[in-house]
Amino acid sequence: MYELVDKELIAPDIWKIKVRAPHIAKAYKPGNFVIVLPHERGERIPLTVFDTDEENIHIVFQEVGKSTKLLGKMKVGDQIQDIMGPTGHAFPSQKFGNVVLIAGGVGAATAVPLGKHLHACGNNITIILGARSKNLVLFEKELQDISEKLIITTDDGSYGVKGFVSDALKEILSNEVVDLVLAIGPAVMMKVVSDLTRPLKVKTLVSLNSIMVCGTGMCGACRVGYKDGTVLTCIEGPELDGHMVDWNTLLPRLSMYKEEEAISLSLLDNESR
Repeated sequence: MYELVDKELIAPDIWKIKVRAPHIAKAYKPGNFVIVLPHERGERIPLTVFDTDEENIHIVFQEVGKSTKLLGKMKVGDQIQDIMGPTGHAFPSQKFGNVVLIAGGVGAATAVPLGKHLHACGNNITIILGARSKNLVLFEKELQDISEKLIITTDDGSYGVKGFVSDALKEILSNEVVDLVLAIGPAVMMKVVSDLTRPLKVKTLVSLNSIMVCGTGMCGACRVGYKDGTVLTCIEGPELDGHMVDWNTLLPRLSMYKEEEAISLSLLDNESR
């Protein structure tokens, strides 16, 4: 069991929690993530490791389904049923040159450790941070600290530039030489980014958030069409070449269980009354 040491609501339905897990904290590298089982009645879910210290891992998540809602209801001092990790490939320690790091929504939590890593490797980083509205803009200061330029976009224009991250990317690509684009966020956004960079032959990595169960490559639930075959995101990702991803099969697959998710949430709501 893993003790919940601290929790903070950083935006509507978005939490940052600190969990005592020294063995994971010591082994973690940027690009890794963890599989969390919040409760014996929950499910295994992949979550972002935002930061670590000697004893703890810091996790950011949004309440969306039953398991993340159960995790959001937990109190400091409670015990999380199980955490597995770190899993996934560590991000390469490489100087690419001019990097555009795109973070959409809760993807900003993953962008912080990856951005710090890219910055430490000597890359020049422009960050595009996108959200639906001002109250959902996450980790602005942390991303500002590791970038040469930070562009904020909001769908409704309540903060920064009105528009989408793809609009800001188009402008950058038309005016600057870009050696790497790294996109983290909703799958549709990452597809749009990949479609923009493909004709320009700009190297593009995406942080895939496919359906995941075991986190060890055994169950195959996280499989994604890739190049001429298939990859397992949990052990071969999560950062993969956006130009090689079969988005036409991935996007429908992500919504395969919407009906079951709605039923599960309904049952949870009834239990809470």
